[in-house]
Amino acid sequence: MIKLDIMSDPICPWCYIGKTQLDRALASHPDHPFTVEWHPFQLNPDMPAEGMDRRAYLEGKFGGKAAAVQVYGNIERQAQTLGLSIDFAAMKRTPNTINAHRLIHWAGLEQKQQGLVDALFDAYFCKGVDIGESDILCDIAEKAGLERDVIAHLLDSDADCQMIRERDAHSRKMGVNAVPTFIVANQHAVPGAQTPEVWAQSSPIYRRKSKINPSA
Repeated sequence: MIKLDIMSDPICPWCYIGKTQLDRALASHPDHPFTVEWHPFQLNPDMPAEGMDRRAYLEGKFGGKAAAVQVYGNIERQAQTLGLSIDFAAMKRTPNTINAHRLIHWAGLEQKQQGLVDALFDAYFCKGVDIGESDILCDIAEKAGLERDVIAHLLDSDADCQMIRERDAHSRKMGVNAVPTFIVANQHAVPGAQTPEVWAQSSPIYRRKSKINPSA
């Protein structure tokens, strides 16, 4: 098997689109060589713990309403070509995602990471749910097969917060500066939301993509 490490943030629309395209590629090639693991990368590591109003966040990030509308209009059109429904209007807040990343990590320990990541994307992009809220994360965890009481206790602590920040920092040190970024076999970086056609041609991927020094 070939390790496929994915640096992602569950509030990143291109990560949602990229996962959809990867899933379709893997489903169409059930003999694919990849084993997938998700890794933390916060788009907004300095986001207040309570998150912030989404409109204010977008206008601040993109320099005004018009620019934000243009950027997210492009994202929505790309999603529609894939048959994805993204309810941007339902999103009222942009959350701090460190707790969501902790949850992804804990799900990985239980071999339930893929379903949990799917559930986070669905909650945020399809339902407009604030995935920074502990109760929401507990609901998602329970539906993914994790023990709700255990997750609630962990979320109420600072368990693994520092580890998540250190893993995020390590990815940036390696040269990852945007997500999604896929690392193939701990050697080759595949940035961006790649199409199923690209993933289906795994050998050319190895030849084309830039090499990352895993010890960096």
